[in-house]
Amino acid sequence: MKRILFLAMFVTVGILAFAQNLQVHYDFGDERKMITTTLEMFKPDKYGSTFFFVDMDYSNEDYRGTDNGVSLAYWEIARSFKWNESQKFEPRVEFNSGVGRGKGFTFPINNAWLVGGQYTFNNADFSKVLTLQANLKHIKNGQIDDNGDLDNLTGFQLTAVWGLHFLDRKLSFVGFADFWKQDTFFGDKEYIFLTEPQIWYNATEKFSFGGEIEMSSNFVSNDFVVNPTLAVKWTF
Repeated sequence: MKRILFLAMFVTVGILAFAQNLQVHYDFGDERKMITTTLEMFKPDKYGSTFFFVDMDYSNEDYRGTDNGVSLAYWEIARSFKWNESQKFEPRVEFNSGVGRGKGFTFPINNAWLVGGQYTFNNADFSKVLTLQANLKHIKNGQIDDNGDLDNLTGFQLTAVWGLHFLDRKLSFVGFADFWKQDTFFGDKEYIFLTEPQIWYNATEKFSFGGEIEMSSNFVSNDFVVNPTLAVKWTF
């Protein structure tokens, strides 16, 4: 549940200068059966745009062994830069961080900085938009070196974010796909893939309902994992 608002709001940037939404997802994934909330904000200005989201999982006894409180909190914030209104390519910088917890233990989602650029393609009425990103990724204390000490790691990340809107924008198909390479915590090389396509029926300007399918490889486990959700969304 991330980066979706960037395209959803970009298509109306000429009309809507600021927007944020709250999504509530019920996750049907294997042993998950939990609620996830996502708060997103996108704000463009004449120098670029700012985007952030915050994800929170509310777990259960079968998943991480706790059903009391938030079991995972994760956020991303990104800023892109431009110097004229017709600019398609924008340099960008991004920061990611978070924390998770289970029954009797916690674990960090290490601080990560991404620096790169993005290029946007769109049709005349912005009902079809695609943004491609290429970034260098630096993760603090992300691996164990040959001496057994924690060390930083650097890799790359490629991202595609899309927004397709139909039926006078009553139906929206939006999402993102990430592909990145990095050393694992123990020093091995690894390629990771994550995508979260969403479909929404926009019942009103404020209220939408739909769902998401999270698909990943080497993200949490070495298996290819599929986690579907049903969701509602309120745009403020």
